[in-house]
Amino acid sequence: MPSRHIVRTAEQADFQVPKAFESLSKGYRRWCIVNGEGGSVHQEFSICELEPGGTIDAHIHTFEESVYVLEGQLICETGDGTYCLEPGDYGVIQVSAPHAFHNDGSTRVRWAEMLAPQPRLDGDGDVYPVDPLPKTEPISVDARDPRTRSFGHISPDNMSPGKQTQDMLAVSASMRTALLVYSGITVKMMVDSDLGAQLSTMFMVQYEPAGVAGAHDHPLEETYMILEGEVDGWFDGVQYRLKPGDTAWAGVGCVHEFRNPTQDVVRWLETQAPQPPRRHSYRFRRDWKYLEEKLEKGDYHHG
Repeated sequence: MPSRHIVRTAEQADFQVPKAFESLSKGYRRWCIVNGEGGSVHQEFSICELEPGGTIDAHIHTFEESVYVLEGQLICETGDGTYCLEPGDYGVIQVSAPHAFHNDGSTRVRWAEMLAPQPRLDGDGDVYPVDPLPKTEPISVDARDPRTRSFGHISPDNMSPGKQTQDMLAVSASMRTALLVYSGITVKMMVDSDLGAQLSTMFMVQYEPAGVAGAHDHPLEETYMILEGEVDGWFDGVQYRLKPGDTAWAGVGCVHEFRNPTQDVVRWLETQAPQPPRRHSYRFRRDWKYLEEKLEKGDYHHG
């Protein structure tokens, strides 16, 4: 059976100019980690970089694009305005929405990029150049400013359950600011339908020491990029130690689990495509094993 997972270390990085952007960009390179060549059918996940003075001219494409800035300052031009994205900023660009990127600073910009549905491998017919967008003064991402409604910001403090009181939050406390906390794990949504995404999600995950997620699989694909700390991950029974800069991908049906074996937190960026269904997005082996054992004991009562 073909492998349903991918693991790439930071040392394996291979940045190249994407074919579809050869005539559209200057100083732009991308390390494509997850795509159809590796078995994915729903998403493409890459690390992108833009050199000082680099540009990606105005264009549209047939897929939804989510970004998360890792280093540097990325200027993003859209039909709604121009935005200055810095480390920790994220956003979504919808299908066929005109946009452009440039680096006006003196240092390299690097960001994570999630595309869904997956671009075609031949790169033909997915990206189209358009007229330059109106020049406007860039504004910074501000959670309380509705003009930046397609963008947001996340920091390590946002992952701490003890720092979610109203006096510590920029935006009014609500379900939008909520954390999901369980089993030593904290999850914070970033890109989802509330931000305007329709085809994928992006969120931050943090494991406390001894935090664990048991063996499970999904009716969707997931990608994990480690930002801080180390974690043990199992994918279809194969164990890996993932470190900062490493990226893993689990395809539909790949049974995976995670455990933080260290005394420090581990934090990673995670993406999903397609967006999860309202129910049954997780299938835990532990739960179905419980039913199996009951049936083996002759307990067939179901009402």
